[in-house]
This record gives sequence, C-alpha cells and structure tokens, in this order.
Amino acid sequence: MGKDQFIGTWKLVSAEAVRANGDVVKPLGDDPKGVIMYDTHGNMSAQLFRADRQDFASDDRAAASDSEIRAAFLSFTAYYGTFSVNDDEGVVTHHVEGSLLPNWVGGDQHRNFKLDGDRLTLTPPPREVDGQQQVSSLVWQRVR
Repeated sequence: MGKDQFIGTWKLVSAEAVRANGDVVKPLGDDPKGVIMYDTHGNMSAQLFRADRQDFASDDRAAASDSEIRAAFLSFTAYYGTFSVNDDEGVVTHHVEGSLLPNWVGGDQHRNFKLDGDRLTLTPPPREVDGQQQVSSLVWQRVR
C-alpha cells in the first residue's frame, strides 16, 4: 500500500488526548480545524488550529501584544516536509523541513496510523503534559 493510501487532502474532524488518569482533553477545542495534505511526490503539509482563536487588536502583527502572540502561538500549529510510510509497523513519518515550532525543523515526527476507508487516524507517541502521560489522537476525513 505505501504512500499511495495517504495521497490527497484530509480535513481534521477530531483532536483529543487521553491522560493517564483517564481525563480526555481537547487541546484544539470542541471544533478543531485543520488540513493535512500528502502529494504524489512525497511532500506533506499540516495546519491545525482552534476555531475560537481571538483576533488581534490590530491587523499589524508587529503591533500585537505579548498575550496576543502567546494565545495565537498556542492555538495553531503548522509544519511541512516529506513523508515516508512503514506499513509493517503502521507508522507514517513526517520529515520536517519547516515548522512553527523551530525545534521540529530537521527532525522526524512519527505517527501511528489507522486507515479506514476515507478516515485516517494519526497517533503521535505518548508525551508528558502537566506531569501526566497523555496519548493524542487526530482523526482526519479525506476531502473528495
């Protein structure tokens, strides 16, 4: 199957994380927005954000306050690069070339994947948040 199963544009329909204590959190809110695209040349791009992001007081981003900048940064993520697929392990790897988070540039982001028709679930490795392990899950719907 390989890369071909990923080719296309996918719309984010769900973004949740389950913490070790069982709590479910929605870091992008109840109505997450986003798109992830994979092309036939092996390129990918992803953008995810909260639907309830607040406007800045001004259209001039250089005039934004520290609190506006922080809120905007924490409610949006974006990166692009190339991708590879390991079907045997059920892992898609995003080889990051550019990212809102500078630390990701030049690195790999591994996602376990489950593909069910036109629905793709991506699960990054567990990570610690606020002293608790959490497992995130992003569900995408293929755009036709």
